[in-house]
Amino acid sequence: MLSRLRHFTLCSLALVPLAGSALAGDMSAWSAPEGTAARLVAGGSQDGALMGGVEIRLPPGLKTYWRYPGDSGVPPHFDWSGSRNVEAVEVLWPAPSRFDDGGSFSIGYKHDVVLPLRITPKDRTQPVELKLNLDFAVCGKICQPANAALDLALQPGDTGAPSAALAQALASVPRSAVLGAQGLGAKGEPGIATAELHHASGGTSIRIVTHVDHAATADLFVEGPDEDWALPLPARETGVDGRTVFVLPVDGVPKGADVTTARLRFTLVDGERAIEVDTPLSAR
Repeated sequence: MLSRLRHFTLCSLALVPLAGSALAGDMSAWSAPEGTAARLVAGGSQDGALMGGVEIRLPPGLKTYWRYPGDSGVPPHFDWSGSRNVEAVEVLWPAPSRFDDGGSFSIGYKHDVVLPLRITPKDRTQPVELKLNLDFAVCGKICQPANAALDLALQPGDTGAPSAALAQALASVPRSAVLGAQGLGAKGEPGIATAELHHASGGTSIRIVTHVDHAATADLFVEGPDEDWALPLPARETGVDGRTVFVLPVDGVPKGADVTTARLRFTLVDGERAIEVDTPLSAR
């Protein structure tokens, strides 16, 4: 089965360099004085890891992309190789939105956004120097790639509190849940009841039954195990008994991969709440 091609129109073939100088403290300098810009921010510590974020500033009307950009666009790329005393950096993605690009759909953020970071030092008693080479895209009617070179020094055992923007971003990161789990939360908490493979004369599809509080606006995104997968965005169907159903055709599966056994990641966004479920499908 052939994967669908993603379309990405660039108004320039060259990356726009945005250089941010290093600062020891709560944040780095902005990578540009105005317009599109990025910076690193510190956010204290949690469970032995240092917390931080990549803050991206977008001019009105423009957007940037989620880790899985949908039919069009490219996701941000993070290069931490120049960092010192860093074992790992995990990007924690706030819940995204779907955008109609006229014949295709993309996934991302149409406002300033902070991407939270969980930084694991090699030596927790020593300072950390984050060095990030960030490639990302900023899009309106046309898209332009950008590059930001950022660095920030973090002190061991930082007890500072995250900024309001970072705290808000952390609160919007989808929490992990279990397929079909009972007691997923208080009233208004989203949940995924089933995710099943359906075979019909019109073809094979994945049918996901959810329970949400905002049926008209809730959205669902499905990712494969790696970047070779290019699953389409699900379509919403009218739900019954307080449930909303999402359906997507089985397309964009890499040659040789088996959708019936692969672990897929489902991100369900319901108003201000969101969950992630990592699970294989149930055959039917």
